[in-house]
Amino acid sequence: MDNSGIYVGLDIGTTSIKVIVAERVKGQMNVIGVGSERSNGLSRGVIVDIDKAASAIKSAVRQAEEKASIEIKKIIAGVPANLVKIERCRGMIAVADESKEINNEDVQNVAAAALVQSLPPEREVLDVIPDEFVVDGFDGIKDPRGMVGVRLEMHGTLFTGPKTIIHNTRKAIEKAGLQIEQIVIAPLALSSLVLNDGEQDFGSIIVDMGGGQTTAAVIHDHQLKYTYVDQEGGQYITKDISVVLNTSIENAEKLKRDYGNADAEQTSDEDEFPVEVVGQSTPTQISEQYLAEIIEARLDQIFDKLKQHLDDIHALDLPGGVVLTGGVAALPGITDLASQIFGTRVRVFTPNQMGLRHPSFDEALAVIKYQAALSEVALLVKSALTGDTRASVALDFSEPAPSQPATGSQPAPVQSAPTKTTKKQPAKQQHPDQESGLSRFKNFFNHFFD
Repeated sequence: MDNSGIYVGLDIGTTSIKVIVAERVKGQMNVIGVGSERSNGLSRGVIVDIDKAASAIKSAVRQAEEKASIEIKKIIAGVPANLVKIERCRGMIAVADESKEINNEDVQNVAAAALVQSLPPEREVLDVIPDEFVVDGFDGIKDPRGMVGVRLEMHGTLFTGPKTIIHNTRKAIEKAGLQIEQIVIAPLALSSLVLNDGEQDFGSIIVDMGGGQTTAAVIHDHQLKYTYVDQEGGQYITKDISVVLNTSIENAEKLKRDYGNADAEQTSDEDEFPVEVVGQSTPTQISEQYLAEIIEARLDQIFDKLKQHLDDIHALDLPGGVVLTGGVAALPGITDLASQIFGTRVRVFTPNQMGLRHPSFDEALAVIKYQAALSEVALLVKSALTGDTRASVALDFSEPAPSQPATGSQPAPVQSAPTKTTKKQPAKQQHPDQESGLSRFKNFFNHFFD
């Protein structure tokens, strides 16, 4: 089936694999199918058994196909931020056309020139984001096509990752009988979904709490500035419950979902529930407060580690605060606990689409929105990664969504004129009256944002 207007997002998580099918109609994304399958062949967010992972992906895709009544051939895949490096890149070319009018081919050529990097053999380019174009010394241009010039430059942001992670992801998807339309770094995609324009502009922190790992990502000026991955997640909480209560992993997971709370102060030691204990014929009564203390202890450790790394770059001074996503973020009381530790405003993002109202669906939904919001210029630049020029130009998107993707490349109209300029609109409502915050932001910029 022709997937024009159809977007399929794939989230390969440690505990579950999510597939979301959405149809773009008159600029709006309508979810028409969802698939969810228990993960297999993954450890801490990374594929370690390609065949098992491919089988789980195929099963999740089949569920989504049945609900959406379509055949899925292409997907947009999110990849974790494990060992991702963020670097600046720059390319320059002479405009090839005799009329000196910049066209699609020139954009692709300057992007290819920017990708000429000396990378270690174990690393691979994941993504490239155009921050601005420069035509004959005139900078700040978002879309140079149609302009006249002799020299074209592109300044962008380059994301590289371990070849092993990227290769295993591609291989598992291909073994599942699918083609990869785009690979997206998860924090980049999430920023376009869970943050509003002001939060992306002035700065926010996204904490993605998955089953196998927890990722903190700093977004500022619509760009991904920093990532840190802690190799602890929801599975560690489940194991703690299993060990302390001497019950099976399956029972521990059920207890976490049915009775778990991240803040022990919000629970009572009088409310009890039965727990099947290994070696005993009758269940043992455990209080909700005792279970919450087990959960809180592990979350304290995770949040403390994140706070240390975020404090080092003064990221917690950013006005946007912290946004929690991922399956673990659904635990009651987690915002209060996180707010106490981070010392800033914390909220949980939950999708409002019917059937997706759980933070575990955030990433699969985010990669769809991220791809749909990309401008044609951004797609042309990305095509330089694969050399597939036809696919990038043929994609037809209508006006971009109001919430911009968290990159330096903001969606721009397809038509461009020589006199075109682009101005970023900051969200003025974000703490305009806090003079004390200005010194903190300046300190943050001095330490981290040049």
